[in-house]
Amino acid sequence: MSGWGCPHEDKGQCARLKKPCDPGMKGCVLHGRFRFANEEKNRQPAKPAEEAEKDS
Repeated sequence: MSGWGCPHEDKGQCARLKKPCDPGMKGCVLHGRFRFANEEKNRQPAKPAEEAEKDS
């Protein structure tokens, strides 16, 4: 079994954001690139242009 480790995580801290490591948080290199079990961390898909025009 293998595990994954973020290259920016050091002792539980994000070296990029200077905050506690929370994979998927805004600013994280994983934000918007992967789907997480916690829906709050998932970026909402962009609306197609046709739908965006209807909402305006």
